[in-house]
Amino acid sequence: MTTGHRITIEQSTEHVRAVHDGHVLAETTRPLLLRETGCPVRYYIPEGDVRMDLLTPSETHTYCPFKGTASYWSLPNAADLVWAYPDPKPEVAEIKGHLCFYEVDVV
Repeated sequence: MTTGHRITIEQSTEHVRAVHDGHVLAETTRPLLLRETGCPVRYYIPEGDVRMDLLTPSETHTYCPFKGTASYWSLPNAADLVWAYPDPKPEVAEIKGHLCFYEVDVV
């Protein structure tokens, strides 16, 4: 990793919920907390705890030099609301099979 840039990932037992327009899109008590230099803490939620049936794959892909290429999912009224790294870099391999929402509630 680049000097001065750091990513840490830890298993949490916090109760995390992603809600959009009153619909619960994800809820878990087993998120991964990803802390990255210069970014807010991100909660990565196991795919099994995400309502994938409500989400539509997006054409959007972005590249992070530290995590790899991200794929995105959308709702009809919310483009690219959630993302994941299907093939993350080895240094962050734990996030494979987890999705991240821009906003979650810790309850």
